[in-house]
This record gives sequence, structure tokens and C-alpha cells, in this order.
Amino acid sequence: MYRLGIRCCRVSLPSARAAAASRVGDLRPRQLSTAAAIDEEDTNGYAASASAGDGPGGRFSIQGKFREGRASYLDMSATTPLDPRVLDKMMPYMIGSYGNPHSRTHSYGWESETVVENARAQIAFLIGASPKEVIFTSGATESNNMSIKGAAHFYGMKGAKNKKHIITTQTEHKCVLDSCRSLEQEGFDVTYLPVAEATGMVDMEQLEGAMRDDTLLVSVMAVNNEIGTRQPIEAIGKLCRSRKVLFHTDAAQMLGKLPIDVNEMSIDLMSLSSHKVYGPKGIGALYVRRRPRVRLEPLFSGGGQERGLRSGTLPALLCAGFGAACDLAKREMPIDDAWVRHLSDRLCTGIEERIPMVTRNGHPDLRYPGCVNYSFAYVEGESLLMALKNVAVSSGSACTSASLEPSYVLRALGVDDELAHGSLRFGLGRFTSEDEVDFLLDLLEEHVGRLRDMSPLWEMVQEGIDLKTITWSQDSHHHH
Repeated sequence: MYRLGIRCCRVSLPSARAAAASRVGDLRPRQLSTAAAIDEEDTNGYAASASAGDGPGGRFSIQGKFREGRASYLDMSATTPLDPRVLDKMMPYMIGSYGNPHSRTHSYGWESETVVENARAQIAFLIGASPKEVIFTSGATESNNMSIKGAAHFYGMKGAKNKKHIITTQTEHKCVLDSCRSLEQEGFDVTYLPVAEATGMVDMEQLEGAMRDDTLLVSVMAVNNEIGTRQPIEAIGKLCRSRKVLFHTDAAQMLGKLPIDVNEMSIDLMSLSSHKVYGPKGIGALYVRRRPRVRLEPLFSGGGQERGLRSGTLPALLCAGFGAACDLAKREMPIDDAWVRHLSDRLCTGIEERIPMVTRNGHPDLRYPGCVNYSFAYVEGESLLMALKNVAVSSGSACTSASLEPSYVLRALGVDDELAHGSLRFGLGRFTSEDEVDFLLDLLEEHVGRLRDMSPLWEMVQEGIDLKTITWSQDSHHHH
């Protein structure tokens, strides 16, 4: 058996910077920089000639690889740029109309309350709900915590129904998994369902088989944030309703991108986020069904705002931005969908035609096309990220100071460790241009080939060594 010791170090990569919103409709190619010198800020402190390759003196260089202006932004699954039209709706409430929306004794408060309630109605209209069912929060993380912990504490062992079992999946967002682990410490039982290999889909028979008489909640993400797989939300909702089990879904990656109807999907609780739909950061919402009524124990104590579920003064300007973003999404969803599908096809076709030995992760059909995840065999994802200095994307692998571990989502899909280590996620959206996709494809083709030539894994495969026989460790001598 071969043993390969790999050291992992934490590297500071350039911040993912949002693409300028003024590019809407402007697909003019942006030229590569021909400047001989690269600003130290752009190189993040690295010398222009960084490693072995094809630069001056026989070394690899990133000179001439930078585009003028800001980096290409292809990480829309992490966050989206604020739509300029949303900013226009927010501006009046930053300086002039600054009243507390909960102040009922003067016009400043009334004006802010009107803004908040209008935004609540815009969000509700996008998801087919009543405005009274929309609770403002700080984001999807808080909404997920409120849903899972709030329902568990109200209906749970010390609550009204004395139920103690929760079902979720192994590929949920970390805040869902950690909320469930927190409840396990309190004595609740949690079932973490596996997902189908390669696709990441929930098996409906497994889900039904996991249900018990004391099951109080099922939590399944609508669209996965790493691989884009869309779960069968309608079928899960129908099953939960028939078994009188609450159904919660984290729809942060689905809102405004794919149609949502909480009644047709039989959703009881749904987490939403503004900054994933071209709205401001710091604001989100939780849909809480009124008929049949869903009860939650609030996480916060305070003034009893938001139907007593979420105390605290609402940020009227952020609410206005979230509402405006949902209003735009409702009106422009067909246009956005056609554009994102076009870009996704362009990206996927380019990768698969120009780069050998790549694997697409996630369901091939039941997915959101704007979230694309590929594994590049025999390439380490962090190294490829560093080579793509002028493109904002994210790696499918997690780098810690002690070890290099692949994404838990990809592991749940049954992706081999060596493939998971070489995974990248590409996020496409409303403001992504064809030029950015083509620029990414050129860089991927160049650097995947260069890194494979440098890779010991590639060399070992060429020598006929089976990588599955390797024991991965930080240092091989730790095991002696």
C-alpha cells in the first residue's frame, strides 16, 4: 500500500468581489491587462512569477492574466450583487425616512411601517403566501434555527405534543445540521438520511420508512447550495402532510430562481434570504403557515414584534430592499431563467469538450442550472483556485490547518476523495456575462493541464498506481 503525506496550509485568497451591476445587457469583452507590472494589491502580496511554468526565465507567471477592472464574479451561490434598482428603492430610507416602523404615534413611524408591510406583501406574493405568514429575520441561518429549534421546543418533549424525533439529510446547510446536533444534546432523536449517489436526491421510500409516531419535523433543503440539486419538495410536503409531520425547507437557493408555491408544495416552514436574490445582506424571512397553524417557541425575548416570534426593531431600509428584490424576481424570473440556462449550457459544454477527465456533481436534470459543480481529476481544488486569480469561484474542498478534507456534501454523494479534493463550484446569475464564462473556460483549460503535469497524483496514475490504495494523512510519519 502506498502512503502519501500531504501538508495543508491556509492561504489567503483575494476576496470574492461582486460583479458591477452596470454590466446588465453589456456583454462587450473586457480585454486582458497588458501592463508589465501588477499592482501588489491585485496579486495579494505574491510575486508575479509564482511557480514553475511558462513565464519569464522558464517560470510560471500570472503577468498578463489579469482583466482590467474587477475580477470576474462566478460565485453567485455564495452571494449576489445588489441590483441597482433595489438600491434605488432603499435610498430614501437611509437618510430621510428613518422612523422606527414600530412607532405608532407619528408620521415617521407610520411611513416606515408602510414600507415594511409593503415589502412583506412583495415577499409573500413571490412564494404564494399571505403577508401575515412572513416573519422578517436577519437571514436564512436565523430562519433555520428558528424553524428547527422553535418547533422542537414547542411540540417537543417539554412541549404540547411530546414529540422528540426530527428527520433531515446529510447534505443540508451547516446551520441546519448544527441546529439538529444542538437538539440531540437536549435529548431529541435526529435521523440524518443519506442521499442518492452522484445526484444527491432524497429517497422518498427511505424518508417514509424513517418516520415514527413521535416524528415532529422533516427538514430538507429545496436546492442544494453546493451542487444545485432540486429535491422533490412537492412529494415530501405531501407525505409530511399525510403523516401530520411538519415540513421545513431551506429555500435560500431557490427563492426568485425557481417557482415556489407554499400551498401546492405543502410547506409549513420555509427559510428565505435576501442576498441570494440580488437584495441586501443582513435581512431574511421565515414563512410560517397559519392554516393549519404552525406554532414556534421564539429564540429571542423582547418587545414581541413579528407576531411575537422575532422581537427586535426591524431595519426598514433592508426590508424595502428585500421586498424590491422579490418584486423584480417575480416579474423577471422567466428572463433570468433563460439567461442562466444559456450560460450554464455554455459553461458545461465548454468544460466537458475542452478538459478531459471531469465529473459533474449533482442531478443532471432536477437542478438549478446556475449552480454548477465539477470535479477535475488529479487536480487539487485549492491550487486551481490560486491559479484562477482573476475569477471569483469557490472550492468544493475545505482547507483546515491540520488536514485537507473534501466537502461533506460531495462525500455524501459518494464522490471519491481524490475527486472531491479537485472540485470547484461555479455560480451564474442575472449579471454574469458570456465574456466571463469564456474567460473562465480559457483559464480552466490552461491551468488544469498545467497543474496535472505538476501533480504527483497524475504521475502516479500514469504509472498505473491505484490511488484508492493510498492512505491520506497530514504526514505519513504520524502513523509510524
